[in-house]
Amino acid sequence: MTDPFTVSLILIVALSLSGLSIGIAMICGSTVYLAMKGFDPSIASETLLQGLFNSYTLLAIPLFILAADIMNIGSLADRLLRFCQALVGRFHGGLGHVNVVSSLIFSGMSGSAVADAVGMGRIIINMMTKDGQYTKSYAAAITAATATIGPIIPPSIPMVLYALVSDQSVGYLFAAGMAPGILMAVMMGVTNSIVARRRNFPIDDSVPLKEIPKVTFQAFPALMLPVILLGGIYSGVVTPTEAAAVAAFYALAISVVLYQSVSVPQLYRTLANSSRSTATVGILIAGALTFNYVITRENVPNTLADFLAQFELTKWGFLVAINILILALGCILEGGAILLIIVPIFIPTAQALGVDMIHFGVVVVVNAMLGLVTPPYGLLLFIVANITRQPIGRIVRDLLPFLAALFAALIFITLVPGFTLFLPRLLGYQG
Repeated sequence: MTDPFTVSLILIVALSLSGLSIGIAMICGSTVYLAMKGFDPSIASETLLQGLFNSYTLLAIPLFILAADIMNIGSLADRLLRFCQALVGRFHGGLGHVNVVSSLIFSGMSGSAVADAVGMGRIIINMMTKDGQYTKSYAAAITAATATIGPIIPPSIPMVLYALVSDQSVGYLFAAGMAPGILMAVMMGVTNSIVARRRNFPIDDSVPLKEIPKVTFQAFPALMLPVILLGGIYSGVVTPTEAAAVAAFYALAISVVLYQSVSVPQLYRTLANSSRSTATVGILIAGALTFNYVITRENVPNTLADFLAQFELTKWGFLVAINILILALGCILEGGAILLIIVPIFIPTAQALGVDMIHFGVVVVVNAMLGLVTPPYGLLLFIVANITRQPIGRIVRDLLPFLAALFAALIFITLVPGFTLFLPRLLGYQG
């Protein structure tokens, strides 16, 4: 007799390869599994609804998506880029540094790599390629690489997803992402400096020193968003979900009332785009919840834990193995799917080996984000290729130094958990 679990896996893979959303594919595969097992298929719907309605944290996702989309219209992004240019534009390879710093600042508002690449990325690519100062492929490569910072620096939509499957504190996960995100930005800034000197990229026109106070004043309301967001969370005034609502409202207020740069048609399109993005994430979460029920019924986590126990892995060996596995999966799977489907399988083993769950969360999220710039899937690669009309192969060649820097940062983050956990411990984390 055919094994229901095997049939379920084959169906999910086949439907995904045919172009169907992986979320819908998982719902279909899970329903077939339940039917073959003789269970009531309505269990899938019940599991889905319970998972969605019992997780207050999930409400943060559509709100962070909305906040990011609002920030990508009007003049907010332009003001932030002008501020970044005033800070680092005067150095060799200046617009590359502006790209890094703008991603670092914008990531403290959006929580999304895609939002960073589509919004700020489009603007900075146009700045870099104007008058042929930088090649289009290099501008695309550094934009894709720096966009990976977005989900590491808080707020972070992938961190919210990890909190859902691991039952960890969103606040501590946000805090744990701060130092690794800054490290990644520094590594890419150094890489940009080396490449800029080697390829003799120009020193860009810098903002005169006398204009810096004016530029800072113009960008100040936007720069205050991360301060309000994180200050509210860590002072205990708001929960992460409430902070997401504050972020969306604040972004709307400064764009419409203060900057007066958003029209009603623009706002309508933004709400429609946010709804579509939220629906896409929601279907993925729904599919993962139903398929995780199947995985639990099949006792896959415990079976895997028993299998790995045969190899007598230390926690360091386990973390290295997880890095290799998720990096490989990132070449073919979307990051959200990895966090919702693959990571929960390994959580019991990680706990048994004494791996800190906050540190583990940061490691797997960084891994998943590197998958966004790793061929052949590399969602960010497709986004920047679409913006620049450059072949992906050419972009990947220019991306290689940045990938090397990101992998070096990942190794450090993995092997030095104290670096990641320093800030959460200052805020009261006992791990």
